[in-house]
Amino acid sequence: MADSFISFRNITKDYPMGEATVHALRGLDLEIGRGELTVILGPSGCGKSTTLNLLGGLDSLTGGVLLVGGEDISQLEDRRLTEYRRKTVGFVFQFFNLIPTLSAAENVELALALGVGVRRPRDRAKELLDLVGLSARADHFPSQLSGGEQQRVAIARALANRPAVLLCDEPTGNLDAETGIHLLEVIHDLNRREGTTVVVVTHNGAIAPAADRIVRLRNGRIDRPRRNSGARNRELRRTRRSLPRPGHLL
Repeated sequence: MADSFISFRNITKDYPMGEATVHALRGLDLEIGRGELTVILGPSGCGKSTTLNLLGGLDSLTGGVLLVGGEDISQLEDRRLTEYRRKTVGFVFQFFNLIPTLSAAENVELALALGVGVRRPRDRAKELLDLVGLSARADHFPSQLSGGEQQRVAIARALANRPAVLLCDEPTGNLDAETGIHLLEVIHDLNRREGTTVVVVTHNGAIAPAADRIVRLRNGRIDRPRRNSGARNRELRRTRRSLPRPGHLL
């Protein structure tokens, strides 16, 4: 496997609910290689989003060790954890969360201003929008963009500070099937071109052919982890060829 970059070691996460306790994760063990695209599949309530939130530093684990680049992020103090979220991870959510009064480029520029900062933020924003195929829509507001275009702006925003890890929570959940597959093509191409480690959580099994590693969660435990095969990736390419090109959909 690729050089191990992310390591979940016997991770547990419990949520007290009155007199009861919800065991969201029950001893999760998972290794993700640097530069891999990993898809975590499973039904609602299986622990997918909990796994992503822990990796993103948005929630704290109950037990175990979570290593990213050899650093145990569960032991980080608040200031260092904030720095981790700003510089190491980028987030793409199911709901695009774009600011409606800002253009596509301005939404990306805002992420740059809140992150590590760059000397020419406008140029960087346009570079990122070009990377996701939206340079011609840089000055459009979210209301003037389709759902697929808005999600591509969200991906560009997530990449603003060159994160080592891109986390995608149901990124195609608000898109139709064809648009969703084209968006996955964007994520897949970015992963290959930029070498970014990508983790996607979803209940949509159609995403699986794009992944290097497929992890299925059930009741807070890994059910069937496996490496993907070249045949599966060829299957995704055949599926993409049978659909209209992204410019006709997004």
